[in-house]
Amino acid sequence: MTAVAAREPFSEPYVGDDPGRPILELRNVSRKFGSNYILRDISLKVRAGETLCLIGESGCGKSVTMKLLVGLLAPSNGDVCWDGVSIVGRSDDELVRDRLRFGYLFQGAALFDSMNVFENVAFGLRQNTHMTQNFIHETVLERLKEVGLPPSAAFKMPSELSGGMRKRVGLARALALMPDIILYDEPTTGLDPIMTDVINSLIKKTRDRRPVTSIVVTHEMSTVRKVADRVVMFYPLTRLKPDEPQIVFEGTPEEAFTSSDPRVSQFVYGEAGERMQELALL
Repeated sequence: MTAVAAREPFSEPYVGDDPGRPILELRNVSRKFGSNYILRDISLKVRAGETLCLIGESGCGKSVTMKLLVGLLAPSNGDVCWDGVSIVGRSDDELVRDRLRFGYLFQGAALFDSMNVFENVAFGLRQNTHMTQNFIHETVLERLKEVGLPPSAAFKMPSELSGGMRKRVGLARALALMPDIILYDEPTTGLDPIMTDVINSLIKKTRDRRPVTSIVVTHEMSTVRKVADRVVMFYPLTRLKPDEPQIVFEGTPEEAFTSSDPRVSQFVYGEAGERMQELALL
């Protein structure tokens, strides 16, 4: 990776003058793997300073959408824009530099098993900055404190951590470079209700502490209720007609929970509905 001395935001001021401006955008994006389309003609804007939750059934393209937004996947058709500028044609070095503006909490935290907690959190700092060892040490301990972990946790190996602790270490690593945008991919999967609420609270506190934009992929409606400013629901292409849009809902959490669309209400309330009738026909 290319080392950099400092990170610049997308533009100045980042959120202050126009907190509703789109900073990430998909324009008529489709993505297929082999001959199978996962996303079809998706247009989506992520606004500065908001917390956007992406919901929908497994396999409907939520995580693929997140990877497209951050430039980890290229669209099969359409365009991806950061701050209104297409990322198509950017060099690998430019993409690496600009991705330093993003923090990414992966499913399962995706910690390096051969590194202790300290080295996991310090990894991006060592690879992408010229920070001194003392400054890295202070930064790592600050990020661990921010996610509710004591300094003693720094010397533990990932195998010694509970699921909730692993998620918090993953969040500390995502926060290490003070990103402008944080992406959370199923941040509460596999956690008990109390630890789920802890992670939800940390997502909120992270947004409250700094001017950050958050994108959260989740199945947990408790997460949607607690952290979302806006909700977008995807639907599997296999269950849609060729002319039906794949985004079946966009609005506030309150609007999602009061939606008259049975596809939305069945999902947010966890009701099998027509799906049981379909399964009975198999």
